[in-house]
Amino acid sequence: MVYNRVVQIGRVVFIANGNDQGKLATIVNVIDGNRVLIDGPASGVVRGVRNIKDLQLTKFVTKIHVGQRTKGVKAAFESAKVAEGFSNTQWAKKIAQRALRAKLTDFERYKLQRAKQLRNRIVRIELAKLKKAQK
Repeated sequence: MVYNRVVQIGRVVFIANGNDQGKLATIVNVIDGNRVLIDGPASGVVRGVRNIKDLQLTKFVTKIHVGQRTKGVKAAFESAKVAEGFSNTQWAKKIAQRALRAKLTDFERYKLQRAKQLRNRIVRIELAKLKKAQK
């Protein structure tokens, strides 16, 4: 099978666009090929219909039934410790890093630029030493 993540009941999704962008929710029901019913009481997402194009599938799956009520979805979400598991993934770390970089001031960006220049200079010098020693 080519794909590892499929749209299924209980699949945890990351909302990429629209309201509640950046939050996690769980697929409660599949309406058709383009839309799903999601619910995310643990992350503050109100139960509603969303287009699949606005969602990104995660590797986490909770054990819920079709059309599970919000209380059951929240219990399954918390018992599976999805929020903690997602925060430990590279994906979540990359999102946090982007948010941190977006908040940098001009001076902080300048300091980062200078630090990169110094690091690259050191790497370049060491590489030149290794090349010279190889000859």
